[in-house]
Amino acid sequence: MLASTGWAERVAGLTAVRVRSPEAVAERAAARVRRTRPVGESGRLMIVAADHPGRGVLGVRADPHAMADRSDYLERVCTALSRPGVDGVLGTPDIIDDLLLLGVLDGLVVLGSMNRGGLAGAAFETDDRFTGYDAAAVAEARLDGGKMLLRIDEADPATAPMLEACARAVSDLAGRGLMAVVEPFMARSEGGGLRNVLTPDAMVRAVSVASALGTTSARTWLKVPVVPEMDRVMAATTLPALILGGEVSGDLQDVLAGWRRALQPPNVRGLIVGRSLLYPPGGDVRAAVDAAVEVVDTTVRPL
Repeated sequence: MLASTGWAERVAGLTAVRVRSPEAVAERAAARVRRTRPVGESGRLMIVAADHPGRGVLGVRADPHAMADRSDYLERVCTALSRPGVDGVLGTPDIIDDLLLLGVLDGLVVLGSMNRGGLAGAAFETDDRFTGYDAAAVAEARLDGGKMLLRIDEADPATAPMLEACARAVSDLAGRGLMAVVEPFMARSEGGGLRNVLTPDAMVRAVSVASALGTTSARTWLKVPVVPEMDRVMAATTLPALILGGEVSGDLQDVLAGWRRALQPPNVRGLIVGRSLLYPPGGDVRAAVDAAVEVVDTTVRPL
């Protein structure tokens, strides 16, 4: 994408390291420079999401395979992480391992994506079982926390074990002093697929359920979509939250305006955005990331 000098060689080197010295991943994780605490004095976070491919989500707008080229994808992620004001990344183990080997994670907040089992479009999509990190692996890799998807389909019995699994993960992460980021939705099966219900009432219910998961909420953050009446949605909890980006299908400026509105409630502390910034209309990753950082910096109120 960016035709950076030597990029192809760097990516080819990832395979060589994995073949010859697989222990290098753990060594890089052990040596990674971590923040003293994930959130600084301002209490705001700007996180790049890089876990879509792990759930089989590869499309962006009209291109169903936009995220299928791992070299291009990694370069976009690295470009985003290099921009001033970006705090960190959310990724599946394969992505985080690549980024560790590329040496780009020092000083950043790193969140491990935990449950990617509900593959997009699959008959078992509601069953978001934990196929990535667990709390022990997050701690062993010296990450700063774990993120889990929780889609609540009240007509599907598979939802109950997912509630239990997410509650256990929240407890296990908190017991290790790590962030637990929960992404809740009310969902329903429709037309052979699973659809998130993006209404204020549905999100109030989802936020309320997610806030109560686990044996403590002390280290729980929420990841929530932009919906109407965000003040009412966020009034359902005292937990801090990050706004998820979703996919930009039109003008990025309209999306930025929507994020600005969604960041107004005081317990909304920033953005956690993937495709919208990595594959923006026009293709300028740097400009898209910088615009999102500006929205966070000028909207999120200091604590």
